[in-house]
Amino acid sequence: ATTTTAANTKRCNSHGNSGNMTTTDYSPLPTKERKLIDFRNKVYIAPLTTVGNLPFRRIMKRFGADITCGEMAVATNLLEGKSSEWALLKRHRDEDVFGVQLAAGFPDVFARTCELLEAHTTVDFVDLNCGCPLDIVCNKESGAKLMMRDKKLKACLQSITGVLSCPITVKMRTGWDDSKPFAHMLVPKIQRWNIEGLSAVMIHGRSRLARYSKLANWDYISQVATSQISTTPLEEVIPTIPVLGNGDVFSYTDYEDKVAKEGISPTAMLGRGALIKPWLPTEIKERRHWDISASERLDMLKTFVKFGLEHWGSDQQGVNNTRRFLLEWLSFLYRYVPVGMLERAPQQMNQRPPNHMCGRSDLETLMLSKHASDWIKLSEMLLGPVPDGFRFEPKHKASG
Repeated sequence: ATTTTAANTKRCNSHGNSGNMTTTDYSPLPTKERKLIDFRNKVYIAPLTTVGNLPFRRIMKRFGADITCGEMAVATNLLEGKSSEWALLKRHRDEDVFGVQLAAGFPDVFARTCELLEAHTTVDFVDLNCGCPLDIVCNKESGAKLMMRDKKLKACLQSITGVLSCPITVKMRTGWDDSKPFAHMLVPKIQRWNIEGLSAVMIHGRSRLARYSKLANWDYISQVATSQISTTPLEEVIPTIPVLGNGDVFSYTDYEDKVAKEGISPTAMLGRGALIKPWLPTEIKERRHWDISASERLDMLKTFVKFGLEHWGSDQQGVNNTRRFLLEWLSFLYRYVPVGMLERAPQQMNQRPPNHMCGRSDLETLMLSKHASDWIKLSEMLLGPVPDGFRFEPKHKASG
């Protein structure tokens, strides 16, 4: 697909002095190609609020991720110039294919935000968030609420593609609640809208009200993918939109089983699986269950701290930020049960370590702990002692 940008305006050439005739050339400038992102046979790290920060994404690149995306950014916060929100759009040079995700509820907000992105960022794609289940987002007509208003969604997509020169994607849920999923009706509508530059639709296999509980419904994701039509009643051919599935991929066998379902793109889209097992891209590409050692995992944390101090700074504030995001990550990492300790491999996403489980070393036992006090001990091994009275409460308290 190609896009004719605002640069294709009239060009004037004046000859001689001011009394001479001015020749105006109205021929268009060469168009800029909008190259779509090919997600097939790639490992894509989905947007992950709080923990999907730049240092974490650098870790994921080291373990073999092909495509990364920044944390969800709220468009109104970007328009207000909030530095903390703009920081979410930063990209590291290691991220060779990188996107950003926007949440908004109105076409004009998307358009004005995308004008800023076009002028001040370098991204390969922009993802429209139609899946965030949080009340604070849905109450502002964005996130999962936006997928309930198809006319508004169409206007939002058109406003975005009218401004951006890069392609876009859309991430959504199955619907608002489990009893009435409707993504299988919405995606064919999006297909018929024929939105230029739309690379893919991502389906998180849970409803908004399910949030992160229950298992993702990959049979329904397949139903959504196969709900698209090939021709209109007038026999006009309509391109099929690639549909990516998301939810509960926690091993290479999970990935292979899930994408084998009809219509689903062969893309390893990883969310919580990447938080708990950051080496999952390696497992998927090498088709093995990696019994990674505690010392290798500690080396990974050391690298994260190094990247964190580079990103947030090595002063006290930078150390504090690095520790905070390390602890947030550790609140997911403890859920991993080493392959060599499983009665049956692979571990399932909802399978947690038993209380007081002992590892094969003191370090592995410490990493299996669900207690924040032990996560703080790990942070002290890497960043030095915390102040007296220091406490940590994870920002995420997902039941899944």
